[in-house]
Amino acid sequence: MSAAPVTRAQALARARQHYRLDAIDARVLLCAACGCTPTDLLAYPETPLCAAAAATFAQWCARRAEGVPVAYLVGGREFYGHWLHVTEDVLIPRPETELLVEQTLAAALPEDARVLDMGTGSGAMAISLALARARWQVWAVEQSAEALAVAQANAARLNTAVRFVRSDWFAALPAGQTFHAIVANPPYVAEGDPHLSQGDVRFEPRRALTAGRDGLDDLRHIVHHAPRWLAAGGCLWLEHGFDQSEAVRALLADAGFADVHSARDLAGIARVSGGRLPT
Repeated sequence: MSAAPVTRAQALARARQHYRLDAIDARVLLCAACGCTPTDLLAYPETPLCAAAAATFAQWCARRAEGVPVAYLVGGREFYGHWLHVTEDVLIPRPETELLVEQTLAAALPEDARVLDMGTGSGAMAISLALARARWQVWAVEQSAEALAVAQANAARLNTAVRFVRSDWFAALPAGQTFHAIVANPPYVAEGDPHLSQGDVRFEPRRALTAGRDGLDDLRHIVHHAPRWLAAGGCLWLEHGFDQSEAVRALLADAGFADVHSARDLAGIARVSGGRLPT
């Protein structure tokens, strides 16, 4: 006699007890394996899993127990209300980066503003901005061909008009092109930072995380070159580390930006800093 199918509730209990998974992670993995919604999961815990879903869920639980990020296992992550496909070639979009999108949308930009997203990765910021402002001309640059392919696929799936350019920061942009706003979530972790050997970042592309001994190399580069690519009165917004706001504000001020200030996330941490070129 074959064993009875495992129910959703039993599968979740095993994930917690055997694999020691966080309850939220277990629910996300199970929903993805079963193709159900969180509401379905709560309403019908007695529903049995088919063999394929049970096998997929068990495999994902084992890999998550080894530290593999949930987003890489299920193949995506929600960002600013949109589901984005992610692979191990891109950073996983994080909630704190939504602050960067919000600051850009709140800026006093023209209705047909030209906006540049630097180091777009999965395309999270560029796509979110283009979907929120249909008349904006959104550009996005990315050095990694693999990451750029992920971003382009996300934009196509969401029917989003973004102009993608493979470029090492500003290097391949057309001469004379200017933007009303430049936004970036560049690498900002210092090489040798102990956090690089902890948690999800162990599995994310190192090139998208680290930037020199103090983590500021790419931020310095962007701030230094941005004025050439900004229209008069254009603004620059940058995400940075939890302890880098003072250093980034100093870089912006030294580069001639006015109204330099930082914005805080929901935890009260200054995560985004920016300024505006004089008119």
